[in-house]
Amino acid sequence: MGIIDSQSAKTTRSRAQERGFDGGKKIKGRKRHIVVDTLGLLLVVVVHSATQRDSKAAFRVLEKLNEQFYTLVKVFADGGYRGELMDRVKQKFRFVLEIVMRTNKQEKFEVLPKRWIVERTFPGLKVTED
Repeated sequence: MGIIDSQSAKTTRSRAQERGFDGGKKIKGRKRHIVVDTLGLLLVVVVHSATQRDSKAAFRVLEKLNEQFYTLVKVFADGGYRGELMDRVKQKFRFVLEIVMRTNKQEKFEVLPKRWIVERTFPGLKVTED
């Protein structure tokens, strides 16, 4: 089982790396897409411009995951990954993409099943400018 998510990171101008603007989070920089296992250990990391939407960029991440992990059965994701991506995953990959959604009834913070595992991995990632 895997869990996918992305995080936008502010970056400075660099010739070597592409950067963009994440309109939802109002951040200039890059996004890092990660897939972790149920222990929070990294399986796949892809860094790209923050301009790319999660549902579009995730296909590249899932392609790498599919190439490297043959026994994977299911990948959990948040609501930003629903839509066309789910159909493409069904057609091309061996695993199932399952969306874990928040309910509109949530008035306070609530831990969502499996999703917290990927969220706790992000603070441990070090950002460097090379």
